[in-house]
Amino acid sequence: MSEIEVAQISCGSEYTGIQGEIESAAERVGAKIIFPDIDLEEVESAEAKFGLKVTSPDLKLMLARAISVVEGHTTADAVFIGTCFRCAEGALVRNEIRRYIHEKSGLPVISYSYTERTTADTLLTRMEALTTIAKRRSLLARETQTGLTAGIDSGSTTTKAVVMENNRILGFGWVGSTDVLKSAEEAYSIALEESGVERDAVQALGVTGYGRFLLGKPFNADLVQEEITVNSKGAVYLADRQKGAATVIDIGGMDNKAISVHDGIPGIFTMGGICAGASGRFLEMTAKRLGVDITELGKLALAGDASNISMNSYCIVFGIQSLVNSLSKGARHEDVAAAACYSVAEQVFEQQLQEIEVREPVIMVGGTALIEGLPHAMHELLQAEVIVPPHAQLIGAVGSALLSSGFIEK
Repeated sequence: MSEIEVAQISCGSEYTGIQGEIESAAERVGAKIIFPDIDLEEVESAEAKFGLKVTSPDLKLMLARAISVVEGHTTADAVFIGTCFRCAEGALVRNEIRRYIHEKSGLPVISYSYTERTTADTLLTRMEALTTIAKRRSLLARETQTGLTAGIDSGSTTTKAVVMENNRILGFGWVGSTDVLKSAEEAYSIALEESGVERDAVQALGVTGYGRFLLGKPFNADLVQEEITVNSKGAVYLADRQKGAATVIDIGGMDNKAISVHDGIPGIFTMGGICAGASGRFLEMTAKRLGVDITELGKLALAGDASNISMNSYCIVFGIQSLVNSLSKGARHEDVAAAACYSVAEQVFEQQLQEIEVREPVIMVGGTALIEGLPHAMHELLQAEVIVPPHAQLIGAVGSALLSSGFIEK
């Protein structure tokens, strides 16, 4: 396939000085940024077509460029939509365009709000996912794992590895992330030992996560892939929802991912978060303050009532402050645990789930999905079916093993 062309529909990238960063991120994953061609008449008629009145001329330009992509005047393989952080009108236009392009064209879309500090490294995973979806749809559509393969997920807080054979997990390893290479080696060795498999017998191996680029060469990986496509594939595979629509939510130790999936292929996705208050780190700190292990926090939360506690949902510092204040007033530990889970779910809902099409079932994955109070809070918030599949914490490693089977020589 020739160079992937990503249509950029944005406002503010030139003002914030990050246009070069966007183009650098695209170039690093073998993609090229293009700008949809339009004329003045199309700009003037764009608002009427959208049924949306905007004051900014640049946002009107965004509407016209979106129409150009949908109507085929501009040929693109994927779309990047961006506006400045904290611009309310920009956020509204960004969401409308994202929905419009996804519904009318079926192109993979990522929407993003940037600041003047946004870098190519920040955007790299997003651009990598866009290009992967555009050029590897047949690989992402795989529904079964064949042969003997392995996957390693080098995450920010934990490193996971699995060994699979003919659609079955033989064994897995799960360790805390310290040194990237050493943690990966430890997790993989545990998985191999549990599986009763010799390392040389593995036919293909895939790596993902924050440390994927460091692991690729030492582990002779056949697949080095970002987390969006790998995690969505692992999630729908484990939940047995590879056909039809689903929404994948992965609340990680450092950032979160929300992915709208159809037939196993991501369509719209978002990642990141405004603050660690919406991460697994906040739940770890809550458990420590309550004097329980993180594995016990979920059951504690299920016995509590979040409405009894007022907790700041937007900042980990203020969230902990709210927690301490509540405890000092004699609040029940169960209620505090429930409020902590609800506050994480609430921020994910308000900051990320507004950026995608939430379709049932909602599949919650990652280690935080095992904290029972969190899926419960998400169900209460969305009033939707929430599934936590078996081995939910292993989705990245499972997705890598599944996709790497496509590299086994026939």
